[in-house]
Amino acid sequence: MVVGLLCLFVIAGSVGAQSLDYETYKATVEPIFLKKRPTHARCVVCHVSANHAFHLEPLNKGATTWTDAQSRKNFETVSQLVKPGEPLSSLLLIQPLAHSAGGAEFHSGGRQFASQDDPDWQAIAAWVKAAH
Repeated sequence: MVVGLLCLFVIAGSVGAQSLDYETYKATVEPIFLKKRPTHARCVVCHVSANHAFHLEPLNKGATTWTDAQSRKNFETVSQLVKPGEPLSSLLLIQPLAHSAGGAEFHSGGRQFASQDDPDWQAIAAWVKAAH
């Protein structure tokens, strides 16, 4: 019985992770990682060489976007930092958000988002909220 419940939990967790939409990620979320924000480096600058959970694939020489294969790898990585349906429980959203706006206390890349009203923060949050 315990094994059956454990299997059900694992399956339910996998289904939740699979509910994040790849096409929305690629069209709406991933471009944010390439966007230059005032007073901050682009996410990709630090997270390509990062040795932690949020590691992005390096862009090919001369490329301005990722290939589909690279985007799929990024999606898999980013999906591990998201709690589907719960933006404020998702590291992807709380790490770069100002602490005063509900973000984590520390993010070595500074506060990419001063508030939850930032359009890019809202775009990522909408993607997370849409997942069940």
